[in-house]
Amino acid sequence: MTDKPTRRDLMKPVQLLGLAFVAALFAGFVTLMSMGFFQTRPAEEIQRALVVAAVAAGATFIVTLVSVALLLLMVDPSKVTATIDRPLLLPTDDQDAAATGAAAAAPAAPNPAATSNPADGERPARRATDGPDGDTAAPKA
Repeated sequence: MTDKPTRRDLMKPVQLLGLAFVAALFAGFVTLMSMGFFQTRPAEEIQRALVVAAVAAGATFIVTLVSVALLLLMVDPSKVTATIDRPLLLPTDDQDAAATGAAAAAPAAPNPAATSNPADGERPARRATDGPDGDTAAPKA
């Protein structure tokens, strides 16, 4: 026997069905509580509460079962037992070294506002204080 889990080991049917059943019981119980099933009510309201709770529990069972099964399909069984000795949200060392090496090798880009010359035929860069038409004057009150 190998020590690596297979997809079948990850998706044990009893555990998937058990989780979905517990979620359905919870949804059914919450529905019964919210519809006043445990209070003194007429028989038709109690029957309506039971029907709505059964529909809510069935829908929850199906949605939970399908959702968990689809999430388990995304897992690669060979990577379940792999140990990771680095932070997960930071880039790997190879990507980090390539990014810093490329940034160090590239020359600094000149500031376009400092080098733009209207005589060159280029439009000067707009500043944040310019108005919508390029006017730097203060708006009239």
